[in-house]
Amino acid sequence: MRWWLISVLHLLRCVRLRSCTKRGRSRLPLWLRELWAYMKLLVWSLYFNSLTDSDVVFDSVFEPVFWTVDYITRWFGLVFVCLVVILTSSILLIAYTILLPMVFHTYSTAWIAWHVCYGHWNLVMIVFHYYKATKTSPGYPPTVKNDIPFVSVCKRCIIPKPARTHHCGICNRCILKMDHHCPWLNNCVGQFNHRYFFSFCVFMTLGCAYCSISGRNLFLDAYNALETKDPTPVPPYTFKDRMIHKSIIYMWVLTSTVAVALGALTIWHAVLIARGETSIEKHINGKETERLAKQGKVYRNPHNHGRLNNWKMFFGVEKTSHWVTRVLLPSVHAPHSDGLTWDLPVKKEMIPV
Repeated sequence: MRWWLISVLHLLRCVRLRSCTKRGRSRLPLWLRELWAYMKLLVWSLYFNSLTDSDVVFDSVFEPVFWTVDYITRWFGLVFVCLVVILTSSILLIAYTILLPMVFHTYSTAWIAWHVCYGHWNLVMIVFHYYKATKTSPGYPPTVKNDIPFVSVCKRCIIPKPARTHHCGICNRCILKMDHHCPWLNNCVGQFNHRYFFSFCVFMTLGCAYCSISGRNLFLDAYNALETKDPTPVPPYTFKDRMIHKSIIYMWVLTSTVAVALGALTIWHAVLIARGETSIEKHINGKETERLAKQGKVYRNPHNHGRLNNWKMFFGVEKTSHWVTRVLLPSVHAPHSDGLTWDLPVKKEMIPV
């Protein structure tokens, strides 16, 4: 009897091992099982509690789309940076090889001095601020225990978030005073590189507008030379002449387009800076204004200290000479706040009246 029981148990054990082996062979790949578990989690999250609303449902349903966009933007960040460098270098090549010799041969000494001085100053400001905007860390909240006041806890990082801090899905971490993630910088725009980003936009817009305005007549001459429909014989242009004309047309079209597009973006950010808010805070403050308006109250942005004071704190201007040394010349000075607390030690003349 004992021998029979041992045989039955052995047989059952063999059957179990064989079934587990077959089931293991038929299991789906790990990445597919993880994706399926993630999709089930999204569906279950819709019925988690009674606080679920349309926003939660929308975020849950479109979470894969947001994740895909963040992943593609993160991957293409380096491509966008290379594209900025290549396009800017192409304009510089045309300016130094074609336009500058024309200036030396046709313009007066005063105009030559103006173009050389302004053009190189603008170029230095563009290169400096773009480099600093891409390489400077936007600022991150501490991940260790501290006594810094915070307004909430990030549901992704699971760390306390100080005021004006938001999570970036592309960088996958919280950013101090986050404005937005810029793919053309391959970096977030936050507390410590916001000034570099805005200054780059300003000087790049000025540089493109300068090339567009000063090269307008050259563009018209080059366009008419290539696209003339006059029945009279066309002058025998060489290959070099045609390449020069096409280069001038390329430069004018590119700089004019960038001047308009980037100029509109720069004006938008200038308005936000004058109001003492970021791109994200623009939407948050708008919703808060509507909510309090329904209660008969008026919302006041706690970070708005008046237009002039907002600009002073943004650029780090503490005295009159700083408008030149810190705004019109390259400067690596730190901002007023550390991005963790916002009780800024402003001087008396900076307090709004």
